[in-house]
Parts: sequence; structure tokens; C-alpha cells
Amino acid sequence: MGEDTLCSHLPHARPRKQQLIAGHHSAQEGWNTEVTQKVHPSPLEKEPSLPTASPAEPSPNVDPMYNEWRHQLRDGLQPLQNSLVQLFQETRLFRIYSSTLMPGLLQTEGYAAAVLRTVAEFEELPFDDSAEAARARVERSRIIHDPERRFVLLVEEAVLYHQLGDTEVMTAQLDYLLTSDALPSVSLGIIPMATRERVQWPRETLHMYDDNLASVELVSAEVNITQTSEIALYLKAFEQLNSMAVYGAEARALIVKALEALR
Repeated sequence: MGEDTLCSHLPHARPRKQQLIAGHHSAQEGWNTEVTQKVHPSPLEKEPSLPTASPAEPSPNVDPMYNEWRHQLRDGLQPLQNSLVQLFQETRLFRIYSSTLMPGLLQTEGYAAAVLRTVAEFEELPFDDSAEAARARVERSRIIHDPERRFVLLVEEAVLYHQLGDTEVMTAQLDYLLTSDALPSVSLGIIPMATRERVQWPRETLHMYDDNLASVELVSAEVNITQTSEIALYLKAFEQLNSMAVYGAEARALIVKALEALR
């Protein structure tokens, strides 16, 4: 879960994320067109370390870079949306990849509400503020209209068919993709399901903020990565995923095809 689910698809972890961005921000003022076009990454491949500690010992997940959703959601869904505003304001280049959901920046209010309602149910939150959180997400996402920023957004074609909400909600969401793709600051790439000999398989949801921070969404937690060497791997994976994507008229044709499948 995360920007596509919570944030899109989360709250006390965000101030930490903002501190990370602030500490690495100085290099971003001069980002060039080569970087903004299709600069991208290969997810970090690490063998998961199996915990050997006894139940009485401290949890291995105390690292501030590893933020469990259950902690981030203690105050509900809406605070998370608001906590991301500063990070978004400080970022000039957004790179987002999703194999499961529409990127949060492109979600309609109806689609976002359906996603966040699912999160509230899955996390068994004591109260459901998904409607308020969805409104906050849409308000925050108005940043995509800022011509001074760049948004490179990649999704697998299957995302167009993962129905959240009813048919009306999905139709509105796909229609919105068609219009948002026309924004000068947005590059929407779709990786066709028919792609042969893929150079990367579908990966976990990934958000990259400038070249400073990579945020990876897992079922139980969000992992924030700031090490240069690790970020380089994610950039590599993003670039490889991007190399398989179609844009412009070809991407719009895939969206129209998904719309027709709803009828």
C-alpha cells in the first residue's frame, strides 16, 4: 500500500520522508532534459533476512526507512494525504511505476475513494475516513498542472482492467487518463500486456522523488531508500520498464480498448 493506495493506496512516516528530501534537495535545481525524459531504474534485489530473534527481542523493523502501514495509519487515511504536500512541493521530477493501481496523481475522487475504502477494510481501521482522504488526494494531485514540474508515470496495461469501484467509477477514471495524458507536464506510459521478451517483469509499486528518494510499497510497509547506490538500481529498473512502454496515440488506444471492455 502507499501513494497509489494509501497515499496511493499512510502518516507519521511522512515527516521523516520530508527530512530526507530536505537533506538531499540542493542538487535538483539544475535537472536537465535528458534526466526528465526517460531516466529510470532496476529495483533493489536483496535476499530478505529471516528474523532469528526471539519474540522478547526488539523487532528488526525499527529502521526509520521501514515504515509499517499500521503505524502510518494510526490517525486515519486523511492525515497521510496532507502529510505528503510538503514532499510534493519540494519535488520537481516525479517518476512513478505501478503494476496494480492507477498512480495516485492520476486518480479520480471516485477511484481514490474505492481504493482507500479497501485499505481501511484491509487494515481494519477503527474508522473509515476514505471519502475525506480521497478529496485530500485529489486536491494534492492538482500539482500535475504545474508546468515547472515533470511527471513520468508508468503502468502495466493490466492496471486499466483492475476494477476498483463500480463501472461508472472505472469509466470516469479511464476517461480522466485520456485527458490527463494531454497535460504538458505529464508523460503517461503503458506497458502492453502483449509485450514479448520483457526486460523487466512487473515490479512492486515504486515512487521516485527527484534523484533523492525511492519509496517502495509492500503489503505490510513502505520502504524509503536514500542511498545513492540503491537509488541507482531503481533508476535502472525504471528505465528498463519505461523502454517497454508506449506513449501518445498508442497509449490512448490501449485506454480506449479498456473503456470498450467496460461496456
